[in-house]
Amino acid sequence: MKIGEYYESVELHRKEKIIYAQLLKPHRVLSTCRLNGGLREDLEFIYNHQSCEPRAHLGHDLCEVAVKDPARYQRRIASKAGIEYGKSASLGTAANVNNAAIARESHRDLQVVAITTAGVGGNGGRAGDPASYYASEEGTVIIERAPPPAGTINTLLLINQEVTPGALVAASTVMTEAKSSVLQELMAPSRYSQGIATGTGTDQIAIASLIGTSIQHTDANKHSKLGELIGKAVRTALFQALNLQSGLTPDARRSSLAQLLRFGETQSSFIESIRERLPEEAADLFEANFLSANHDPVTVAAVQALVHVWDQFQWSVLPRTCIHEAMIGQASLIASAASGREMGREEMQKRLGSWRVSLQASSLLDLVRRSFAIGYALKWSGRFED
Repeated sequence: MKIGEYYESVELHRKEKIIYAQLLKPHRVLSTCRLNGGLREDLEFIYNHQSCEPRAHLGHDLCEVAVKDPARYQRRIASKAGIEYGKSASLGTAANVNNAAIARESHRDLQVVAITTAGVGGNGGRAGDPASYYASEEGTVIIERAPPPAGTINTLLLINQEVTPGALVAASTVMTEAKSSVLQELMAPSRYSQGIATGTGTDQIAIASLIGTSIQHTDANKHSKLGELIGKAVRTALFQALNLQSGLTPDARRSSLAQLLRFGETQSSFIESIRERLPEEAADLFEANFLSANHDPVTVAAVQALVHVWDQFQWSVLPRTCIHEAMIGQASLIASAASGREMGREEMQKRLGSWRVSLQASSLLDLVRRSFAIGYALKWSGRFED
């Protein structure tokens, strides 16, 4: 099915589990495709294909074939859509291509179109995280565990004016920065460290720019209008794709628990650890009203602030000798929000007793749990006394 047409030179189609752009006129293409990737000027198609389900899709060979025998993979997939595989560049994903998001930006005669599918929940990673494998003369060697197949951000980018080879590389860096800025704003967690994800381990791109136009772009950096449009289109498409694929939105991140996922917190461990610190009646009340407490904007803001301060100590922006007093001050805001009462750092320290903050993630989680429990224990205490 044809789902779009752009600058009289590209048609966008979707068929079964493939979404593809047919290049009706010559384009210069830069892509991460294993078979026909790199820089090409002879391609007629670029496409994105769903090769498996996001979770629990065992016994399925397409992902393995895509890595070990890309020519066979592309022949199998392209033939189903009537595409000549030798003249196509492919991207692969576990995301549903029906959830592809399309964003278009323009300035005067310049047009940029981004088509994105996105999942980040299972494979989010931060640049510099521990690797899962390395290449050797004997082939790929798994270091500890193979990365999960689920979680990929793929983007097809179409540009209606010619972009030089070097500028296409610059465009790819702007695309990456745009992607990382979205994940930063959503505080998407890395699954391989305690950091904020900057992408996934399997992200792929394809950029196609029309050849032979009267205007030729020799740069695509953030100072150029082309770079601006690329950044805007990629950000808009990625926000939409994350929402469509997994409901990951700014509103969904308004959750204390969501801010703690990258440290290994779960809903059950969060509730149970707070219950242990409360009298039975208050514990039952907290669990029954967990959603309200978890999504309360003032409390979420306090948790976000504490996590950010903890990051500053991890990044050595703040001196670690001040960690206890700084973190206790932030924790008192969580307790105040949970209780609806003002609480200063000295009172918070008194209630914590000799407990001390450390740089371990377990210490951060324990402080948040303790703060919730201290606040919730006070929430209704003495409210109806004369």
